Amino acid sequence: MAKQSILGRISTLIRANVNALIDQAEDPEKMLDQLVRDYTNSIADAESAIAETIGNLRLLERDHAEDVQAAGEWGAKALAASRKADEMRQAGSAADADKFDALAKIALQRQIGEENDAAAIAPTIAAQTEVVAKLKDGLNGMKQKLEQLKSKRSELLARAKVAEAQIKVHDAVSSIDILDPTSELGRFEDKVRRQEALAAGKQELAASSLDAQFAELEDIGELTEVEARLAALKAGGTTAIGG
Repeated sequence: MAKQSILGRISTLIRANVNALIDQAEDPEKMLDQLVRDYTNSIADAESAIAETIGNLRLLERDHAEDVQAAGEWGAKALAASRKADEMRQAGSAADADKFDALAKIALQRQIGEENDAAAIAPTIAAQTEVVAKLKDGLNGMKQKLEQLKSKRSELLARAKVAEAQIKVHDAVSSIDILDPTSELGRFEDKVRRQEALAAGKQELAASSLDAQFAELEDIGELTEVEARLAALKAGGTTAIGG
């Protein structure tokens, strides 16, 4: 029963779809680690079961070989006793002949018993041989699956490291974009341009005020000349224009 249980577990693990298990797992790395442990433990159990089964099989095979050998030896003894009985009967010794025939019969009974024992063991040997073959095949399949798992784990870890590095690079680039010195320079340049425009505006405004002041002075000059001419008219004098 224990061996059948081991064989069933081996079959289950070999049929397991590793990729599907990984896709369904929340943490693929932990899933792979657990699968590696399961397969490693099952391989150890399978190796122990196979070793025990092989040991029992070899004992059965040895017992079978001993039964076959014993049957052959008893057959040889029966033949020897039968020939001796024939010789005694030809020599006229019927009593001795009967004694050796009786020994031959005993030897034949022993031969039949050993042959029956050998025949009884044969089906068990065949069944155990089949179990051992299945266990060995299953063990080899599990070892291949274990190597596949280890390779998959290494591939997954490598991909995870690459992804992590890509994320770090992306984050670094994003942080550079956020603190882009060119954008700071652009804002600073815009500020300078606004200040320059303000200064230019003030200068233009100042220039306009000066022009107005000079124009006012010119107007005052004209009024003064008019006043002077009016005063001259009143005085009775004649003031030549431009004089």
